Formats: sequence, C-alpha cells, structure tokens
Amino acid sequence: MAAEVQGELNPVGGGDTIELCRRIMTIGRRDSCDICLKFQNISGLHCELSFRDGYWFVRDLGSTNGIKVNAARVLQRPLRPGDELAIANRRYTIQYNLDADGLDKLESQLNQVEDMRSMSLLEKAGLAKPKGRRDDD
Repeated sequence: MAAEVQGELNPVGGGDTIELCRRIMTIGRRDSCDICLKFQNISGLHCELSFRDGYWFVRDLGSTNGIKVNAARVLQRPLRPGDELAIANRRYTIQYNLDADGLDKLESQLNQVEDMRSMSLLEKAGLAKPKGRRDDD
C-alpha cells in the first residue's frame, strides 16, 4: 500500500519535487534519512519535518548550518503552505492542503511562537513578570 502524499517540497530555482509521504520525515546527508540531501553543508541528520494536526512543522536536529523559514533562522516552527524553508543554503517552498481545522491550529501555534519572541529571556525562564502586567493581576 502506497503512503499518502501530504505535501511536497519544491526546490527554489527548479529541480525535482520531493514528496512528503510520511507523518515524520528526517532530512540530512545520511543514507538513512527519509530525504537524503548529499551536500557538504547539510548535516548528517539536519532537521525533521512532522505532519501534525493538519499542518507541517520543522525542527532543527542540532545541525551545523541551521534552518530558516522565510529567511529567519529558527530552531523549530510550524509551516504555512508556500513558506520558504532553507536547509543550510538549499531553499524549498512547502506546498500542502490546509483545511479550516488545521488552519486554526496552525495560527494558534504561530501566535504562541510570536508571544515567545516578545518575551525577555528572564520572562521565558519565569524569573520576571511579563511587561505590562500589574502585581494585582
């Protein structure tokens, strides 16, 4: 039985499309990766794509050259259809169908990411109160 395709990575500038046909897919230079990219600047086990709650999510697996989403370096992040994912300097756009329920969950996750970006390191560690919060709240 063939795996159901849940989306695809399209190389920016042309090249072969990579089908996303598993719920969790590893990307790296190792032959054991689901998506094997044989380029020197790609780590052996570079990142992971996972399909959950109707949307794709990317997570860096401790790579040397990192990942970027829409030109911003990230450790992990939900992906909207059409987002540009850079794995080291290899760029792809992700394409997939997103239903209304998946869109709600995706937007909720992205809002949490934005909330975390607006916090100081002390706030993230629980050592300071969020800005604008009063003691009697």
